[in-house]
Amino acid sequence: MTSQAHGKPIIVLVRPQLGENIGKAARAMRNFGLTEMRLVSPRDGWPNPSAGPAASGADDVLEQAQVFGSTADAVSDCAHVYATTVRKRGVSKPVVTPAEAAGEIRSAQGRSAILFGPERSGLETADVALARSILTVPIDPDFGSLNLAQAVILCAYEWSKGADLAQPTMEDLLPPAPQEELEGLIDHFERMLEPNGYFRPEARREATRRTLRTVLTKPGWNHLEVRTLRGVLSTLQRGRFDGDSR
Repeated sequence: MTSQAHGKPIIVLVRPQLGENIGKAARAMRNFGLTEMRLVSPRDGWPNPSAGPAASGADDVLEQAQVFGSTADAVSDCAHVYATTVRKRGVSKPVVTPAEAAGEIRSAQGRSAILFGPERSGLETADVALARSILTVPIDPDFGSLNLAQAVILCAYEWSKGADLAQPTMEDLLPPAPQEELEGLIDHFERMLEPNGYFRPEARREATRRTLRTVLTKPGWNHLEVRTLRGVLSTLQRGRFDGDSR
């Protein structure tokens, strides 16, 4: 087991009911760099044909998922176990938020697991009893309903914030167009607007021109954007003249 794997929590779905929800949980995990899923007695067996489409490409998580007959077996190699629940269910244990749990997991010695209960009922008291801590999401007490994938993604996201994941590649931005091109755009607008009386009354002409200039210079158009706008204006201009000639 690599040190990197040690720092990643294992996501344990206890008695999950729907294959779609297992797939969605796998997708949530993969978004934030988690790959190890364990299943405890999935209701409809495993593998489940409904899980793959819902995973949206997180097939490696599903292919490597391990199935266990009990929660105790699923976490037997873990030194730190967190049970996600909105209630303590009569068990007195430390209560942490996803952010607090993530911090503990990243610095912990030994493997960590986060337990998620069945969609309809959540974890049973016996499952919670196996955990060292209770993980509770601070949400509106009047509507404390999270689906399985939502709960997984909250915990995975908090863990990922300290995991130095590579950010998605962004296309290089083109530099702003030179002033000469911008002046050409402004002039093009003014030549089209002038015959239609846009700059009237005369007393407001300069103020209106300054406002138009401000609107057109503020976005910082690049070369291609200026060319596109000029093309739009030229097309509109041709259409107007064609209409006048008919």
